[in-house]
Amino acid sequence: MTAIARITLLSLVLGLSACVVQPPSPDTLPPIRPSEPSTRPVPVKPSKPVVTPSKPAKPLPRTSASFAPPPGGNSHWDAKLGVYVLDDQTDTFYRQRTYYRWNNGWSRSVSPNGPWEETDIHGVPSGLGRQFSQ
Repeated sequence: MTAIARITLLSLVLGLSACVVQPPSPDTLPPIRPSEPSTRPVPVKPSKPVVTPSKPAKPLPRTSASFAPPPGGNSHWDAKLGVYVLDDQTDTFYRQRTYYRWNNGWSRSVSPNGPWEETDIHGVPSGLGRQFSQ
């Protein structure tokens, strides 16, 4: 017999011998007793409702995970608008190196101090366009 045939036959015999050595599992399980009525006392509900303290509101993030904040400006990230809101300038926003300002119409600039060029709703991030109407 060749070595490969011997190894194959030996593996087959060892594999099948594991089935013979294991005792079969018992087919009979102990009977299940029928449930009996509970004799435990029923808990009494308190007369006053239990008040659980509410969790404090989660603070809003100051920065975005996707967009860098404006350089040198006090701002906070507004996830609904999808832009940074400048804290010290009214209706002025920032995203991706561009400042946006609402003053009865949209304008944009590369600096918070201008020069500002007029643009329409298509030139601003979508969250700002939904927030302000022209």
